[in-house]
Amino acid sequence: MENNVNDKIKNLINLIYGKTFSERHVEILSENIGRGASLINERRKPGWDEKDIVLITYADQFFVKGEKALPVFTRFYNAWLARSFSHVHLLPFYPWSSDDGFSVIDYHQVAPETGTWQDIADLKQSTSLMFDFVCNHMSAKSQWFANYLKQAPGYEDFFISVAPETDLSAVTRPRALPLLTPFTLEDGSVRHLWTTFSEDQVDLNFASPEVLIAMVDVLLHYLAEGARYIRLDAVGFMWKIPGTTCIHLEQTHRLIQLFRAITDAVAPGTVLITETNVPHKDNVSYFGDGQNEAQMVYQFSLPPLVLHAIHRQDVRALCQWATTLALPSIKTTWFNFLASHDGIGLNPLRGILPEPEILSLVEKLQQEGALVNWKNNPDGTRSPYEINVTYLDALSSKEAAEDERIARFILAHAVLLTFPGVPAIYIQSILGSGNDYEGVKRLGYNRAINRKKYPAGQIDAELENKRSLRHKIYHQLSDLIALRRTEKAFHPDSQALFETSGEHTLKITRVANKGERITALFNFSDRIQSVYSENLSGTDLISHQDIRGTDLSLNPWQVMWIKEH
Repeated sequence: MENNVNDKIKNLINLIYGKTFSERHVEILSENIGRGASLINERRKPGWDEKDIVLITYADQFFVKGEKALPVFTRFYNAWLARSFSHVHLLPFYPWSSDDGFSVIDYHQVAPETGTWQDIADLKQSTSLMFDFVCNHMSAKSQWFANYLKQAPGYEDFFISVAPETDLSAVTRPRALPLLTPFTLEDGSVRHLWTTFSEDQVDLNFASPEVLIAMVDVLLHYLAEGARYIRLDAVGFMWKIPGTTCIHLEQTHRLIQLFRAITDAVAPGTVLITETNVPHKDNVSYFGDGQNEAQMVYQFSLPPLVLHAIHRQDVRALCQWATTLALPSIKTTWFNFLASHDGIGLNPLRGILPEPEILSLVEKLQQEGALVNWKNNPDGTRSPYEINVTYLDALSSKEAAEDERIARFILAHAVLLTFPGVPAIYIQSILGSGNDYEGVKRLGYNRAINRKKYPAGQIDAELENKRSLRHKIYHQLSDLIALRRTEKAFHPDSQALFETSGEHTLKITRVANKGERITALFNFSDRIQSVYSENLSGTDLISHQDIRGTDLSLNPWQVMWIKEH
């Protein structure tokens, strides 16, 4: 790079900031990028393949009295999870004040109760790592915010002050909370600051060059610490212009292009993944032109569509949506998941399912014990924003027979593993966890239902107990993952064809570049289904059954992965 800032980076800075980004700002950014590049001495795997499976987890997911959480997690991972996963997405492990880590106090530190950067490096010996870049907001208890309240030099415009009488009715809201929060500065004056998510999560002002420089320094630090995947959290909200929706603005896309240009320059092979829990057409806009923004986007429509298909025993909406999926280039792919630390988003269903069907699904899940978070609409009404529930309990009530609960769960995850893209599985899913109502009561927020932390020994014992639900789910899902990782037809880029056989049966055909072909059949119903497959001949990789002839019978909730001869 010329002077450590190449032409693409300079051009993007000019497009975003114009003359507000001074030569001195360019000089500082250039020095930071050069220093960051000098600290990165490892090669990153280019692209992705069928072996890539991501585990989503908290760094302090398991605990042992008297020990830091990260070494405990690393031991557990090596004992139980290393054969299944290539990457570990560590949810924010930095010092934090709320939202289970997503209100960051210090981006550059590991939470001391969790461990140290050396513990992160030790985990990196066993797996590739994915970090959260919480770029939209930070904690009101951070030093940066304290500096702002003092109006310390360089921090005068770090956060976004808006006159309270400003018309902000057009702003897209993910929460049913006030958008502006009053804060008192050290001089006694009061400012109303932009807080998209909560009063403890104050939005950063990316219109300030100082904020950009500081946040690029955070990004470079994460790359130097070995992050191969970077998740851009809540990235759609990064730029604000009152009078607009303040989501998906052109400047936001330019900032992502800038992050991409910097990572491509200093750490080629790094994958940026955008987290935008929005309708599908907006979500896919974060691929940019297929070369210049995220390499992956979260496939937010998949979790609720699979849930909808299982509850209605009807695959048609899921299949119809899947046939429309298209990537802008071979340098992009989907980040597929069913469950995460957050709830199951409903906005990604809007535009795919009619609103009455969405509300019907919400009502049914509420009757079975799920909780719901709501959002405010510009017209003053409110709508369900996400369902809070573990995916196991979302798929079936606890009153259902255990065998059926497991079968539905495995079917859903077989769909996840069959879809084109890189699959990610939440720790609570592979552990077979149910809803944690005690956690909701203790912590006071709905998302705690799917965020329980465990004594490591307790989980070890349950996974070793052959009669436990955890044992059965863990082993069946682990075996399915291991199988998937051996088949080139499941390469994220391989061709995918979607069909239905009636309303109950989904067929996905995956074809590798060298012609290897797997036909996946899914019975989304509680009855035996017959499938007519002309000239289908092969072996079901799951049951090891030889498949001959044209008429196949699938048991309730059965999956077949037929590798064709």
